[in-house]
Amino acid sequence: MSEKIYLRILRLGVYASFLTTFFVFNNLLFPYITSKQIPFNLLVEVLTFVWIAFLIKYPSWRPFVGSRSIKKDWLSLGLFAFFTILVISCIFGVDFNLSFWGDIERMLGVFHLLHFLALYLIMITVFRSWPEWRNLLGVAVLVSVYQAFTSFPQAAAGKSAFGTLGNTSYISGQMLFGMFFALILFFKQKNFWLRSGYILSIIFMFVAFKNSGTRGAFIGLAVSILLLLFLLAMFNKNLKVRYGSIVVAGLIILGVSLIYTNSNSAWVQNNDFFRRITQINSQANTFQTRILSWKAGMKDLPNHYLLGTGYGNFASSFDKYFDPAFYDWARTETYFDHAHNNLVDLLSTTGILGLLSYLSIFAALVYYMIQAFRKKQISLIQFGLLLALLTAYFIQNVVLFDSFVTYLMLMVLFAYVYSLMYPSSAMEPVVHKVKDGWVNAINGEVTNKGFFLMIGTGLVLLVIAYQFNVKVWKMLDLTIAGQSAAAQSDLPKAINYYKQAFAYNTPLDRDSRNTLVQLVMSRSDLLAKLPQSQAREYLDFAIEQAEKNVALNRGDSFSQMILAQILNFTSTYYSNEPDKFSYYSQRAETAVDKCIEATPRRSTVYFIKAQIYLTRGEKEKAIDTLKYAVGLNPKFPDATCQLGKVYAYLGKTKEAQKTIDDCVDLGGADTLYSGQQLVDLTNRYVKEKRFDRVVKVLTQLSTMDQNNVKIWTGLAEANKQIGHKAEAVAAARKAAEIDPSLKSSAEQFIQQIQ
Repeated sequence: MSEKIYLRILRLGVYASFLTTFFVFNNLLFPYITSKQIPFNLLVEVLTFVWIAFLIKYPSWRPFVGSRSIKKDWLSLGLFAFFTILVISCIFGVDFNLSFWGDIERMLGVFHLLHFLALYLIMITVFRSWPEWRNLLGVAVLVSVYQAFTSFPQAAAGKSAFGTLGNTSYISGQMLFGMFFALILFFKQKNFWLRSGYILSIIFMFVAFKNSGTRGAFIGLAVSILLLLFLLAMFNKNLKVRYGSIVVAGLIILGVSLIYTNSNSAWVQNNDFFRRITQINSQANTFQTRILSWKAGMKDLPNHYLLGTGYGNFASSFDKYFDPAFYDWARTETYFDHAHNNLVDLLSTTGILGLLSYLSIFAALVYYMIQAFRKKQISLIQFGLLLALLTAYFIQNVVLFDSFVTYLMLMVLFAYVYSLMYPSSAMEPVVHKVKDGWVNAINGEVTNKGFFLMIGTGLVLLVIAYQFNVKVWKMLDLTIAGQSAAAQSDLPKAINYYKQAFAYNTPLDRDSRNTLVQLVMSRSDLLAKLPQSQAREYLDFAIEQAEKNVALNRGDSFSQMILAQILNFTSTYYSNEPDKFSYYSQRAETAVDKCIEATPRRSTVYFIKAQIYLTRGEKEKAIDTLKYAVGLNPKFPDATCQLGKVYAYLGKTKEAQKTIDDCVDLGGADTLYSGQQLVDLTNRYVKEKRFDRVVKVLTQLSTMDQNNVKIWTGLAEANKQIGHKAEAVAAARKAAEIDPSLKSSAEQFIQQIQ
């Protein structure tokens, strides 16, 4: 192929990589993640083969030669150093499989990240002049605008506005990069209509950014804007621009101050954007849980200070030093696989070496930007925009972590700044000998050595594509087929699909195995319809899969917990066979003890151990275990509620009544899943005139039966009794809305209150 065809294929391939952000295939497990990463991997692997063939045939395009020598390229050196440390951390970490291959939920193991590095190398090879970069940045902006449009209907419907990305923090990250890329194009463009288009695109992206509601991104954008204005105020030669920047910065600070000081005012509360701003504070539940996760990572650092626990293994540190105070801020989503702080995450999982190599990339990036500004390759505003984007990215990642789309945008930023340091005008033609071993420099023919290198590379990439992408795709597709079969109450068909899925034996089977185990435990109704021998066969198959996950990392608390649950569940199917019952039950206890060893202060793990004791009939051990769980954090309602339910199950009425009362007082009525139990509680609390408890129980009942008039009228009366006038009025109006015949009495009730 000619040089132009190679360049066209590679550039179009880079453009096409952005299209993967729109892929969502519902036949795959975790479709918002896998639908993007697998096609992206395959595309990059094809492009890598074309790129290598191109460099062999056209040596003058090879990176890191001549004026672009790798010895002087601190940015690329930093990237190579970082990825080298990542690989080493995988080898010496606690879970190589998770570090290198990642999991299906994130798909950001080192294997996947290496594809982004390959994309960076392709970009710095084939994008060199400003027109080429204008096109690529334009594609990035266009894709971001379209992504913004996909999120608008979701926002209009009152849903999470995440477009096709699956997470609002992901879309806020893409919009950040998109808005700054559009501004860079705006200031490099003089055409009025194109400039107008960029401004319009920024407006669309900002609306999507606002709708995402990601507080860390809000802070990042605000600080980046203030930084840009500061640079203009300090270094711009135009006095109007300098003074204007100061005024605008002052207005922004004043505006934010007014919003915070009037946080309870109607003009703030009635504006969704203003209200979100007031929610940015250190006392927010999500921020407090993140602080606890950071502390856990830092506590474990001395044990792995040089290379960390292995990239992607933050969960091991978080579980080991899990603080029960976490439940004060969140009762669910207590398993953190990332620190929600990029720096803490990297320090914890890749150690000091990993963090330093990571920071070296950005140090080189800022150095390149400064050099480009000094050489007048970019203006002050362009320098400020690049620095502001970098600042916004870093601040957002103080409470978040990178995703597929931010890695994609980040590689574009890296490659673009690289091009500023090595502009096409400064390229020196590479002088080759008549024969460099790969290609004949006289007639451009590939030598035998070059030919075999291309063939070998192609075969390796073909094996990688099939083994680690195509087979993974098929496995995920069969996983969803299995779940669909189970949803249609065909368990044998579901198990058969899972067996086909696991026959591919991919390194990413972990999550699919977990779905199988959860499926078997949740569908005891289907197991009961099968012959006993077949049901037991399926249970053993589920146990086998759980054990395979444990074998990947025996210190993984989550895998041990799942194993303990399926073993205990299986033991109940041998209740008439004491030896086999004991066999499974003892294994369940061993697994849960391993889980507790890995996360000793996680209260919910003790619920499983108590259940194992109850299954054996060891009542006092179950109660003592739950009492210990309560003691870890007496304010955590779920533990107290669990103890109360066990007391009730064991017929200890007095203890059950007191403990369930405590459960309700702590706000745990939602854990009392039996509707009749809640009704009985309500009647008792009415007799006792404990209307504060009546409100809590009826509130839970109202979520279970939203159109029950009696619940809403009772809620109105109970709120009235404890002086909650606004809540009483709202409940009365809800009752009248459900039953219009109550409208008159509801109005009288409201008038009495007011």
